[in-house]
Amino acid sequence: MEFQHVSVLLEETVTAVLTDPDGIYVDCTLGGAGHSHALGERLSEKGLLIGFDQDEVALEVAKKRLSDLPCRVMTIPSNFRYLKKELAERGIDAVNGIIFDLGVSSYQLDTAERGFSYMNDGPLDMRMDQHNQLSAEAVVNDYDAEELVRIIKEYGEERWAKRIVEFIVDARQEERITTTGQLVSIIKKAIPAKARQDGPHPAKRTFQAIRIEVNQELSILHDTFVDAAELLTPGGRMGVITFHSLEDRITKQTFKELSTGCICPPELPVCVCHHVATVKARNKAIEPSVEEIERNPRSRSAKLRVAEKL
Repeated sequence: MEFQHVSVLLEETVTAVLTDPDGIYVDCTLGGAGHSHALGERLSEKGLLIGFDQDEVALEVAKKRLSDLPCRVMTIPSNFRYLKKELAERGIDAVNGIIFDLGVSSYQLDTAERGFSYMNDGPLDMRMDQHNQLSAEAVVNDYDAEELVRIIKEYGEERWAKRIVEFIVDARQEERITTTGQLVSIIKKAIPAKARQDGPHPAKRTFQAIRIEVNQELSILHDTFVDAAELLTPGGRMGVITFHSLEDRITKQTFKELSTGCICPPELPVCVCHHVATVKARNKAIEPSVEEIERNPRSRSAKLRVAEKL
């Protein structure tokens, strides 16, 4: 299957992050290279574009798509949680702009063999990094019921989490659950028909929760954003595109933390925390236009938040 991915909030993101055409910019989620290519087109020959991706297929496609840019290009086969370490190993300790697009690529969603899709039957995988030992199959079959309920309730915000897990546990006692089709069927049986009539696909929230667990998507965000802010040069900017409330909440809270000075309890007469604001964050998130949502329905939940280094 050809790697297809429509980048969300492309113009808004590039415009927000680009400050110096001769600078160094990092796309922490290279994917189909849409944001990177649009950004790279505006860089000079002196500019350097660095792309991170743990998905080997995405990385190979991106290399080809970025080959016609006027700027210098570097790709790094790693998870963005290692942003600071990987850049330090290459002698880079400051950059002008950083992009995070936290969505799953259309290629990953639409390729049944990757196991992300609840619309196409395939192996229960969901690993963005194919070298990762933990897969969705292991989560569904090997986690105890209590932990599964927590994950689906917390990461999927699924009201039927307990009932879904009860059905999963019953099913896996009969045979191991190995395909997305099996899991979708179990979820549909667990959620009452009346509750399935409206809203998104009944398996959407559960699949989201398991995917987040497999790839540790939320646990790494706060510390990575802090590292990214430290790497920015004064006036440099970071743009983060989120697709669900959990990601957006962490982004918003981290930006608030980084843009706040003293965080001492109000009853203290003098500051003892010595916390200093390092960024200035926009109060309001940027959302896709009506036209973009019509062109790409998957963009409807996207939000872009931007922070600028002080």
